[in-house]
Amino acid sequence: MDIDRIRTMRIEPIVQDYGKRETILYALGLGYGADPLDTAELPFVYEGDLRIVPSYVNLLCHPGFWAQRPEFGIDWVKILHAEQELRMHTPLPPTGALRGEYRVRAVEDKGEGRGALLHQDKELFDVATGTHIATVRSSLFLRGNGGEGGFGEPPAPATPLPDRAPDRSIAIPTLPRQALIYRLSGDWNPLHADPAIAAKAGFAVPILHGLCTNGIACRAAIATYCDHDPTRLAALFTRFSKPVMPGETIRVDFFEEPGVIRFRAVAQEREEVVLDRCSLEVR
Repeated sequence: MDIDRIRTMRIEPIVQDYGKRETILYALGLGYGADPLDTAELPFVYEGDLRIVPSYVNLLCHPGFWAQRPEFGIDWVKILHAEQELRMHTPLPPTGALRGEYRVRAVEDKGEGRGALLHQDKELFDVATGTHIATVRSSLFLRGNGGEGGFGEPPAPATPLPDRAPDRSIAIPTLPRQALIYRLSGDWNPLHADPAIAAKAGFAVPILHGLCTNGIACRAAIATYCDHDPTRLAALFTRFSKPVMPGETIRVDFFEEPGVIRFRAVAQEREEVVLDRCSLEVR
């Protein structure tokens, strides 16, 4: 990797507007509307009293896959999405326009042959008012790099969950076509749609987007701890551990601790942990 080039990289601010169609389509991609008579979830998919899922900030004003550019020297084919964190400074409007500002916070060198972690921050501001809406952090595991140096202050590693039974659990089924709906919100990676490409990557079927699993965890948190009021969610952190196959049921197990709620997500049919060492905060 060209560490100096990554450290000094600048991405121009990105402005994106979104309307009720985009807000509703994102919610449909997370499985909202499965029961059209569920009055608690209807506002996420009906414009009469429209609500927005806060995890939509993960997708808004996305800069594209810049790590693929050859001048950075990143082995982009071997990149995995490692972590995703959002912190809401004020509620996300159901429709509007945002400006996204980016920086690479740190490259964390794990050593030669062990990979590296790249941590990047996105700050989102309301275009009309200038209000700071959210801070979004994503971490990429660069499996094909490592031993090339690093910079910056990486976030503290996530700690293991309590070794006890969860305080609450909620199970959310996905559809076999879930990835085909979710990708319409902006992630067109054919790994999530084309069976031939999925097979080359070692999967029997196209897998669900990691950020879709993240959004389903956000949906579970809003339902369990916010009484379906998305403005009460203050922060959400997820650590990706295994892929989800569309059609599986995602069970989210919550562990209540002082000042924070820890959780994991499990592909229920396989009892495979797909999100681990996660946390959320509510207002």
